[in-house]
Amino acid sequence: MSVGTGGAQSALRARDARGPSASRPEDPATAPGPGLGIDPDDLPDGIVVADERGRVVCFNAAAARITATPAAEALGRRLDAALPLEDLEGRRWWQLTDPYGGLAIRNGQPERNLLLPGGREILVSARYVRTHPTGPVRRVVVCLRDTEARRRTERSHAELIATVAHELRSPLTSVKGFTATLLAKWERFTDDQKKLMLETVDADANRVTRLIAELLDISRIDSGRLEVRRQPVDIGAAVGRHIQAYVASGQPADRFLLRIEQPLPALWADPDKIDQVLSNLIENAVRHGEGTVTIDVAPSTSPRERPDEEGTANAVTSVTVSDEGTGIPEESMNRVFTRFWRGSKRGGTGLGLYIVKGIVEAHGGSITVGRAPGGGAEFRFTLPVGTPAYLL
Repeated sequence: MSVGTGGAQSALRARDARGPSASRPEDPATAPGPGLGIDPDDLPDGIVVADERGRVVCFNAAAARITATPAAEALGRRLDAALPLEDLEGRRWWQLTDPYGGLAIRNGQPERNLLLPGGREILVSARYVRTHPTGPVRRVVVCLRDTEARRRTERSHAELIATVAHELRSPLTSVKGFTATLLAKWERFTDDQKKLMLETVDADANRVTRLIAELLDISRIDSGRLEVRRQPVDIGAAVGRHIQAYVASGQPADRFLLRIEQPLPALWADPDKIDQVLSNLIENAVRHGEGTVTIDVAPSTSPRERPDEEGTANAVTSVTVSDEGTGIPEESMNRVFTRFWRGSKRGGTGLGLYIVKGIVEAHGGSITVGRAPGGGAEFRFTLPVGTPAYLL
């Protein structure tokens, strides 16, 4: 982020008000605007300002934190001494860029990675403030940012790529192997053997399809482009369908307990995405939990706000899925809805609960995790109810 003339002037104005160590601009072109009064210490990024002689006149609290240099030591010193930066090849940055010399048409430096003494990496951008486009530099405004947040994002992307590569390689290897074998030796296999291999190929293809769908969901959630197409949803019937599917696949019917508190208010939501949420939570309870899987569906009110006079504006439908297994360790509770968190080593990409949280929040709801009365994990999500405003 490059700070323009106005931002630098405001910072200087605040610094002038706090003490004589920062000089006030003398000419109208660099005088602070009326009524701004921004304290540079309130800015989230490190701000360093040098005057026309290259002396530091502003060194805010964020700059002191990022550089580990007290502001009192930096103020009044030359910019290259107060902020001794090197590029990634070890070259002195201020000698390389020469902000007060060189071409008069330059207006700054774009953000780039530079090194502080000791090798700590930070993000630096600069703006050269001139009285007129090709005039002498009257101020150099430098913006400093810590790279830790960006590094966390880069590590997250690297982990995502590694996980995707691993999850794709296994099913695709299986698909390739079985199809190559069938093409080369079709006549040697019995019909039952062919059917088994084709069923395996079909299952692995479904696994790849699910992974790709998860990646698309993550992309939409992270970019804020997850579309919610609201329709009337019978949440009790939706839960019942999932239970019937598990019973049909071999799970005992007495492993599931569905409790619905009537009457439920009208719920408008995206039925496909709600099915995705229910599928993930119930599958986690079946796969990682033990004993009875209990699903409670009930009307409730939002804990965030008080209900209105009619008691309906903040109404929500709550769905709680719990099991009787060992539950989730307390130290892992705050990581459950992050990417790649796995409750056990029994498969999965670790992306499901991250997507569940994104879908619920896209509906304006919330989701929590805790310990169930039976000792297992308990997931509870709430969805606002009522007809969408655009249909009223």
